[in-house]
Amino acid sequence: MSHTIRKKRPLLQRVARIRGQLEAVTRALEAEAECGDVLQLISSARGALNGLMAEVLEEHVRLHTFGSHSAINKRAAADEVVGVIRSYLR
Repeated sequence: MSHTIRKKRPLLQRVARIRGQLEAVTRALEAEAECGDVLQLISSARGALNGLMAEVLEEHVRLHTFGSHSAINKRAAADEVVGVIRSYLR
């Protein structure tokens, strides 16, 4: 069973909070809020998204990279993780 299925509810709750933070950014821009306030809202949303990414990635590495028994599967999982990290860091 996938870890995202087992943790579906808390992950979706985190996504809902992130959605709320992004909506706050939208409202601030529409209200022509001070740029410092907008930047703080963006930073908060970015931090929340980074936290979600870290949680899903950590479980992926633990369960799929080190949890599989085949060397071929480990190599494929490691390549996948490296690809995700590279795209994330762009």
